[in-house]
Amino acid sequence: ASSANMAAVAESAGEGPTVGVLAIQGSFSEHVDIARELGATVREVRLPEELDGIEGLIMPGGESTAMAVVGEGTGVFPALREFVKSGRPVWGTCAGMILLSNTAIYQRDGGQALVGGLDVEVCRNFFGAQIQSCEMDLKIAAFERLNAAKASAAEGAVEPAYHAVFIRAPAILSAGPEVEVLAKVTAKPCKLAQESLRSTTVASGAKSG
Repeated sequence: ASSANMAAVAESAGEGPTVGVLAIQGSFSEHVDIARELGATVREVRLPEELDGIEGLIMPGGESTAMAVVGEGTGVFPALREFVKSGRPVWGTCAGMILLSNTAIYQRDGGQALVGGLDVEVCRNFFGAQIQSCEMDLKIAAFERLNAAKASAAEGAVEPAYHAVFIRAPAILSAGPEVEVLAKVTAKPCKLAQESLRSTTVASGAKSG
């Protein structure tokens, strides 16, 4: 296929804003489909130059370590860091959130590259392996505000709770003062994550001492 045909496949025109989806690994196709359904012009982003001209970016779930290895190798990660610094909106889900975090623990040996920009500390695979996946209803502050607004406008309400599914999910352990927390959950980390948390605590104590 020609480069022009490949570009046409990678970008679909809609009436909404031009949104990029990081497409080097993971569940990017699902995010592309939803963004297209919502009317956005969607561009799959794999190379630094493909960030030019987009108004926002989605970083999907997947394997954050693999994304980091590929992203650093292609040069898209340094470009992503500049994109984040530009102040344009970026949404990270699961692995994408890990990559956006300023600090991540329970990493592979030697650590991994992060894009950064989100003032949170994240623990990878906090909820354990696939067989330890779980579901629960979460109260979402934004939904409660939306319901209040709809009530004043005599419109139908949305569900006050969100049915969340945790599959090898990361957890945000702490958030900076400018980060708005939409929902919280009380959960015990899996054994390996707990060991990583202990190691991090010991290391931090050693540094401060």
